[in-house]
Amino acid sequence: MNRSRKAIALLGASAVVLTCLAAPTVIDSAASAGELNLLTWVSYAEPSFTQAWQDRTGCKLNPTLVGSNDEIIAKIAAGDTTYDLVTPSVDTTPILWKMGVIQPLDTSRLEHFGTIYEKMRMNKGVTLEDGTTIAQPNAWGSIPYMYRTDTVPDAPTSVDIIFDPKYEGKITLWDDKSQIYIIARYLFGTDVDVYDLSDDQLAAVRDKLIEQKKLVRTYWSNAGDHINVMASGEAWISNTWGGYQVTELQKKGIPVVEYLPVEKADGWLDNWQITTSARDLDCAYQFLNFIGGPEGQCGMSLFSGFSAANGEVVKACMSEEEYKARYQDDPGYLDSLVLYQELARPEAYVETWNAVKAAP
Repeated sequence: MNRSRKAIALLGASAVVLTCLAAPTVIDSAASAGELNLLTWVSYAEPSFTQAWQDRTGCKLNPTLVGSNDEIIAKIAAGDTTYDLVTPSVDTTPILWKMGVIQPLDTSRLEHFGTIYEKMRMNKGVTLEDGTTIAQPNAWGSIPYMYRTDTVPDAPTSVDIIFDPKYEGKITLWDDKSQIYIIARYLFGTDVDVYDLSDDQLAAVRDKLIEQKKLVRTYWSNAGDHINVMASGEAWISNTWGGYQVTELQKKGIPVVEYLPVEKADGWLDNWQITTSARDLDCAYQFLNFIGGPEGQCGMSLFSGFSAANGEVVKACMSEEEYKARYQDDPGYLDSLVLYQELARPEAYVETWNAVKAAP
């Protein structure tokens, strides 16, 4: 088995349990004309901002929610041709492309592609070296850490808080192999290439995460579970999807704040891709134009708290405070993060994370 096929198989295997833990919408096995089956993250197809578009166009959206990029790969690698559009992060878009399950985008049909931040349009997980466009950027942000101010008295600045024994049983972490990245920076410094770690480096990260595991209350795989465990007080400290969970918790009156650790936070860029099994390309492109335009980008960002990939079209719908809070006026903020990119050896990272979860 060559490297890419082995990577796909292992990534698929790692995500089976996560797929079961997600909260999907029940959908038909195949979309008919005028319907789009979406494999997507929470908040990207919410009826609060998509229903008017569905009513207007007659294109019905059937979303299935995921909690990690590995879930997307697992479903596709298993031969599931149900989905018309998927929303992987920029480290996963090229993997799906290499699997042959994604079709190139016709940018002449994308009304708002040209006003998406240039550095996002030109990311190698969006536009390939040969100029082929394989994705339309949708949203971006960080993976900060979060804590309850009523139970954690001193404001942390580092990831080392998750190794503090006084917080045993009060820590919850995302069930995702990206845990490896920040722990690698914690162990080896912020200049290490976390996407191409050696076997010895991965082993050191694995051992450190296994050592830390005894302090973990639970690993969360979807935002709802994460919000619940923080709101109930079962956990006080976690990593999070920047902007979303903290906003939902604050709405509930839970005193939580985010911070970017000195080890640098990971950055993510989520994108829409059309699968090769898509059944209604007219609806698919209509949706991409909606979600990439003012109505879709405003709806998505204002609902979720995530930053919009098209800063130009959200100027009119956001207050100056909202615009700046999402760094829409400063896409260079991404440079302060370690933006996801395709792993050199994804199978090794999956094996490392699975070893952590399997450890007693």
